[in-house]
Amino acid sequence: MTRSVLLTSAAILALGLAAPPALAERILRLDEAPIGEMDPAKGTDYADTVLAINLYDTLVYPRQGGSGVQPHLATDWTIEGPVYTFSLRDDVTFNSGNPLTAEDVVFSFERMMALGQGNSGLFEGRVQGAEAVDAHTVRFTLTEPFAPFLATLVRLPVVDKATVMANIGAGDFGEFGDYASEWMSQNSAGSGPYVAESHDPQTETVLVYEPDYFLDPAENHPERVRYRYGLDASTVRALMARGEHDISSQWLPPEVFAALADEGAAHLVTEAGLTGEYFKLNTRRPPLDDVHCRRALAYAFDYDTLLQLVRINDDTTQGRPMSSALPAGLIGFDPDLPAFAQDMARAQEELAQCAHAPGDHPLEIAWIAETPARERGALMMQALYSQMGFDVSITRTPWALITEQVTDPDTAPHVIEIAVSALSPDTDSLLFNMYHSSMPPTWMSASYFVNEEFDALLEEGRTETDPDRRQDLYAEANAILKEEVPAIYGYELLGAFAVRDGVSFHNLEDPARTYPVSGFNLRFADISVPE
Repeated sequence: MTRSVLLTSAAILALGLAAPPALAERILRLDEAPIGEMDPAKGTDYADTVLAINLYDTLVYPRQGGSGVQPHLATDWTIEGPVYTFSLRDDVTFNSGNPLTAEDVVFSFERMMALGQGNSGLFEGRVQGAEAVDAHTVRFTLTEPFAPFLATLVRLPVVDKATVMANIGAGDFGEFGDYASEWMSQNSAGSGPYVAESHDPQTETVLVYEPDYFLDPAENHPERVRYRYGLDASTVRALMARGEHDISSQWLPPEVFAALADEGAAHLVTEAGLTGEYFKLNTRRPPLDDVHCRRALAYAFDYDTLLQLVRINDDTTQGRPMSSALPAGLIGFDPDLPAFAQDMARAQEELAQCAHAPGDHPLEIAWIAETPARERGALMMQALYSQMGFDVSITRTPWALITEQVTDPDTAPHVIEIAVSALSPDTDSLLFNMYHSSMPPTWMSASYFVNEEFDALLEEGRTETDPDRRQDLYAEANAILKEEVPAIYGYELLGAFAVRDGVSFHNLEDPARTYPVSGFNLRFADISVPE
């Protein structure tokens, strides 16, 4: 009898009838240049933004299909002079199960400011204090009027105070130890739609969907995400051709994007994202400490050829012309300004006025190793500027080394191509971080620009609340940047992504759903993947 039962059970198992079949997990696989920083108080670049918006929530979020911000954790707010009071949702829990309260918002702000890294400079000196009025009301008191404050809050991810405090290590912050800085760089403590399962900032971050998230996801949203770092173009192309990769990074060469589209492996989408492709000029190192030399390089620059280099096919390009330091859509942008164009006669006139002869100082041009298409721009500049008499060298430099070099003007290259995005829907978050003289040297401020008149305009722009006056102030600041040339404004970046057919990248396929700030469109729960 026992043998008969065993045989019957074996037969049922063989037919797959003993239990319901396991459902396949919906997985999203995409890649980005390294390095991804998990701690939202430290991250600054594109990968960090993507991790932050998927692991954490903020009081407000960039407005879909428009400018400004929309409610997120905050349902509404009041502004009375320098006092901003926010009412919070009462249905949000952290991934730990702890309820999200005003105390967590205050803690998150104080932690960011204490660590003094990441986007803390956006708030530095502007907030007198934050307090929890009650469990679901938080109040910020500013030191003075600060027009970009609401927009800047998209860069204040809220962390779970209880979880952070349970994981603090030895550190310099008294009872807060290291503010769990080491632990937070490997683990998540948020309320976002995903939880970090594992994290290697050089290789891959794996995230798992949180089914109790307070907002509804897209149909067939990914249940697991593999966010890979540092895949080369040939690997991405091969993986996508085999259906083993879903969304590429935006750093593939144009011909690889074109091939993926032509081969039917993927369709292409682009993200404007208030991003400029800037060739930052080191204004502290000769010969670029002389404005005439900087102008000479800018006039000689071949903008049309560069735009051809980033065109993918007849329908898609990775860039559109710029006419100033500001991408379209920001306060101060003037749509009537002509696009930059090469003018060799003006270049020679400016070079003749430069205090340095072209051959006096070698000109070092660096391009970021993880973005191989940028070598072409460096080679173009080497050819152009060598004809003008400069001794030009170009260097392939890993991003991690670039971020180290630019902390000191003496070690930073003369020229480096870097895409820089507005960190919020406000012009202040772009211009202040790049060009105000008070900013510490980072990859964003690698021009080391100093101009008192320009600083004064930005400071007034921060305190001015009248939109028309702010438009005028930033237009004036924009004109100074065009004249002083702390950077060559190559083009407005349109971040292209190859998306495997069958995957729907809704936020970039539907303009009404697109968020204006770079990186915020990669909310994984807004993406649909095949069953």
